[in-house]
Amino acid sequence: MELPDHPLTEARRYGYVEDGGVWLRPTLGQPARRIGQVKDTDDDALRYFGQRYEAFRAKIDELLQRMQTADNQGSFLMKLLHLQEQTKQHDGLGDYESLHGRLQEAEQQLNVSVARNREKNLATKQSLITQAEALRNTEDWLTASETVKDLRQAWLKTGPVDKALTEGLESRFHGAVQEFFDRRKAFQTDRKALARRTVERYRDLVNQAEVLKNSDQFEATSRQLKQLQTSWREINGTLPKKQAAELWTKFRAANNHFFERLKKHIETQRPAEVRPGAAPGSPEESLVRKRELARRAEGLIALPPNQGVTQAKALQTEWKQSGAVRGPESDQLWQRFMLACDKVFEMSALDYYLRKRQAEGAAPLAPAERAQAATVALRKFIESDRQELATLKDSLGKLSSSAVNDQQRQLLQGKIRTFERKIQTKTELIALFQLPISG
Repeated sequence: MELPDHPLTEARRYGYVEDGGVWLRPTLGQPARRIGQVKDTDDDALRYFGQRYEAFRAKIDELLQRMQTADNQGSFLMKLLHLQEQTKQHDGLGDYESLHGRLQEAEQQLNVSVARNREKNLATKQSLITQAEALRNTEDWLTASETVKDLRQAWLKTGPVDKALTEGLESRFHGAVQEFFDRRKAFQTDRKALARRTVERYRDLVNQAEVLKNSDQFEATSRQLKQLQTSWREINGTLPKKQAAELWTKFRAANNHFFERLKKHIETQRPAEVRPGAAPGSPEESLVRKRELARRAEGLIALPPNQGVTQAKALQTEWKQSGAVRGPESDQLWQRFMLACDKVFEMSALDYYLRKRQAEGAAPLAPAERAQAATVALRKFIESDRQELATLKDSLGKLSSSAVNDQQRQLLQGKIRTFERKIQTKTELIALFQLPISG
């Protein structure tokens, strides 16, 4: 028994042979149309065009399968529409109405998916726009620049939205991004200009200090240099560390040079007035005056801090005018006098520190509590002084013995002596606070 020829049977369902031609029966609202001719036998021609249909159907099956597993299904829309048109023009024998229906159903599903994705894309892009517009007032340029970079990448990766909304969304997002970059550029331009102005102001102060450092008008020049120091602090500019260090080193060197000269000048001054008991202007008369000044300075610790500071400064002026004295006793008197004055100044600073803490809400302190608080504060200050002293000694130890470093060596040695005296002063004040307090 002969087996049925299914391909031929299917081909005859949808087509026929007439006048040497192969015809597709009416389908998809179109009349019957000739799709080819018979070359061998009628059956061979029908099978051939049936196979063409099967190949076309397999192509559609593959496309629909790929679309179901694709991340971006929207990219298949044009292919679906193109195949729908082809179902009306393809030369084959088969169920084109079924193929067309499948393609239409896939198009509808795709349209729903695309609409849903475009809604998600719209929400995503609106969020990105909000984040970009929120940067309009930021001044954290480094972090914001990274944020903008991430926002732009996210924008590129986000799929399309409804065409009617595309232009407006693009304009808002790119406008916000451009506004950020314009503000950042303006800030960088202003910062460079500010840095240039800051450098110019520092250099001007350095030049002025270097002009004054060799002046013999000691009193007037002292005031001018102190004003330059105040101006330096008021600039409070931010520069690269190396550049700032270079400018400060030059400025400080000019100031130190002058005040070292001033110190030597004061030491060589003759006494301003004659005291009984010694020849006017003699070293003996100067020694008597310095003994008296040291004694008076040591008594200032008993005064209220503000009064003590005022009188200590007045005594320092008298000391400068008391004339030069040489010898061991002169050095001992100088140490006594400076230590007494330092105690007054340190006591004033300590009083300010304790009063500031009181102003910040701490409870009033009893005498014993105040003494304890003062002791704790002084120990804290001593620790800070010791750290600074260690740094200075380390810098001095690293300085080469070359003659070119003599001035720098003298500066460091002077500062070391100053901090050693500070530590001694605070240590003696601690001992003072630890004495029994009478009621």
